[in-house]
Amino acid sequence: MKRFVRVIPYQINQQVNEVNEVPKGIELIQAPKIWPETKGEGVTIAVLDTGCDLDHPNLKDRIIGGKNFTDDDGGNPEIYNDYNGHGTHISGTIAASETNDGVVGVAPEANLLIVKVLNENGSGQHDWIIAGIHYAIEQRADIISMSLGGPDDNHELYEAIKLAVLNNILVVCAAGNDGDGNDRTDEFAYPGRYNEVICVGAINFERLSSDFTSSHDEIDLVAPGEEILSTYLNGEYAALSGTSMAAPHVSGALALIKVWANNYFGRELSEPELYAQLIKRTVPLGFSPKLEGNGVIYLTVLEHLEKVFDQEFVNMVLKDCSTKKSLI
Repeated sequence: MKRFVRVIPYQINQQVNEVNEVPKGIELIQAPKIWPETKGEGVTIAVLDTGCDLDHPNLKDRIIGGKNFTDDDGGNPEIYNDYNGHGTHISGTIAASETNDGVVGVAPEANLLIVKVLNENGSGQHDWIIAGIHYAIEQRADIISMSLGGPDDNHELYEAIKLAVLNNILVVCAAGNDGDGNDRTDEFAYPGRYNEVICVGAINFERLSSDFTSSHDEIDLVAPGEEILSTYLNGEYAALSGTSMAAPHVSGALALIKVWANNYFGRELSEPELYAQLIKRTVPLGFSPKLEGNGVIYLTVLEHLEKVFDQEFVNMVLKDCSTKKSLI
């Protein structure tokens, strides 16, 4: 019996034809303040989703290739267009180009590898996703972003994710939208539950935990996930809500962190080292760790610490920052 994974359920709040702004979520995580140093140039993010609007004016210059693993278009691997909208929205939050119109992504000069593993209905077989992960590894992606999930723990999927991490690829997943507002109950979805992935929950623009965000002890951090404005089908734009919208904020943030950290340390950092750099750039919000993990991604937190406290205190804070719970 074939098991299916789907896009993490999400809500469309609004569709618009024309916009010209930096989305609020990208402002909230402080991405624009990092752009004078880096905009993610040279980093490749594989977006495993429903495909992408390849002609969207804010995305066409960011896409370096892709492949279709679904049954859309008769299974033609060369056609990875998006007929759903979810993948296009995710791609825009990660890396929409900085132009005079539309929106801009967290890492507006990063590369997008479009890996279509969910069909027009937002549904995908485990085999498609596993093949998509292997393709991302073969293409030497730096980051894999997956805003998808299902209830089944799949051994082959887990092994593919572990292989990606062994190849120094950061794997980012949405936590899920099955939350009941009670952090004492667990709502699990795979692959977000796997320890090796970076699992992202959602908050709103007031930095309050989203009612829908799933809670469990594998949440690593949170990012904006309500009324997130990004690219959409037919060159348009839409505001969507869900942990699906939170995860790409972290994928884009990792592209910025990777360029900065590699330049600062003068070498390529490993996956666990980059994870540590990510967690150092979170701020606790006061919610249960099952809801917020280490807190919200805030890219300039270290700069603020250095301005307010002496270096000895900063070093103490960094030493106490959480690191990956376990590694392969």
